[in-house]
Amino acid sequence: MTTATHSPDSTPELMLRLGAQAKTAAAQMAQASAAQKNQALRSLARLLRSNVDALAVHNAQDIERAQAAGLAAPMVDRLRLTPQVLETCAQGCEQLAVMPDIIGEIMGMKQQPSGIRVGQMRVPIGVFGMIYESRPNVTIEAASLSIKSGNACILRGGSEALASNQALAALVVQALEEAGLPAHGVQLVPTTDRAAVGALITMPQFVDVIIPRGGKGLIERISAEAKVPVIKHLDGNCHTYVDDPCDLDMAVTVTDNAKTQKYSPCNASESLLVARGVAADFLPRIGAVFAAKGVEMRVCPASKALLASVPGATLADATEDDWSAEYLAPIISIKVVDGLEAAIAHINRYSSGHTEAILTRDHLHAQRFLREVDSSSVMVNASTRFADGFEYGLGAEIGISTDKFHARGPVGIEGLTSLKYVVLGEGQVRR
Repeated sequence: MTTATHSPDSTPELMLRLGAQAKTAAAQMAQASAAQKNQALRSLARLLRSNVDALAVHNAQDIERAQAAGLAAPMVDRLRLTPQVLETCAQGCEQLAVMPDIIGEIMGMKQQPSGIRVGQMRVPIGVFGMIYESRPNVTIEAASLSIKSGNACILRGGSEALASNQALAALVVQALEEAGLPAHGVQLVPTTDRAAVGALITMPQFVDVIIPRGGKGLIERISAEAKVPVIKHLDGNCHTYVDDPCDLDMAVTVTDNAKTQKYSPCNASESLLVARGVAADFLPRIGAVFAAKGVEMRVCPASKALLASVPGATLADATEDDWSAEYLAPIISIKVVDGLEAAIAHINRYSSGHTEAILTRDHLHAQRFLREVDSSSVMVNASTRFADGFEYGLGAEIGISTDKFHARGPVGIEGLTSLKYVVLGEGQVRR
């Protein structure tokens, strides 16, 4: 595997070379048979499982460097390649391998008055660039989806995960070659030079779309400077709304999971809204759960009054900024609202458009919530933590899109494809 030995002066040439190689590989990937792509995915799953110990060595180097550099605990947590994380990656590859190959699929074929038949064919996008921070498992998610969708990709992971990403990328190359696919079908940028990002997002001659996955600052920069289309989400201020009426036991369990199952992902709930009619019964119960787990609660006056007597509760008055904050930490904002309409209005004002959930016994309330909340994933009686490509049955995800064009929500195989019109005729000419 190529190592990070390039000087800043060589970065433009490096990126042009990677781009040209990706463009060539993309043509070969688009022609690959379903059997080849599935073989590569199964090989990658096998290699991940057989290299757990070796990958742990590389991952430990990244974690040690990150801790020495003072990286925040949630970011260090995202770096970890545990056996469980690797097994999830392997299962994702296998899940993709058994899914139908949608490339070349023709849909909506209709005969027109002229006699021609017109439909659409699903085709690979071509080359996508992926820019991501911290989580090295994204290397496998991106690579596996690229393989299944018949695309080539150029991956640029964060400098804090370079050793892990290089080790994972080497396994991807091995899997590609075992299946007779081009080694350049998946390429990892081998330098930590920040200029590589600037080059990658300004190569429309080679790159068809950019997918950033990281902090808000990174994504804002890429969105502003890119000369190719960008699929993105800026942050994940996800809401859980406890409705009146609701199953209180279920509401406590789901709300707890949505916030505390893991603090660092973008689909963890950061804001809790509670209908006034159930607040007195619900808030002391969830407050006790949060207090036991050390979760700080940023509260409105009404919720503060109901939580003040909870033993060990850490309360702070919520500010206007708290309603739109993505904490990625054991902190949650809590607000009592008058009911469904107030909850929907609050969410549509402050949400980042990622994921929202309603916990309710009222079918009509659930249907209104689904229709009127303007986010990429909207849930009824389920934890926001399910907003994930693997959990949605996509095999894996390249990221979450809060855009409304091309792809929205978890981006899987279909999000990495395009449609072109196909016309079948028997000698028709236009009159």
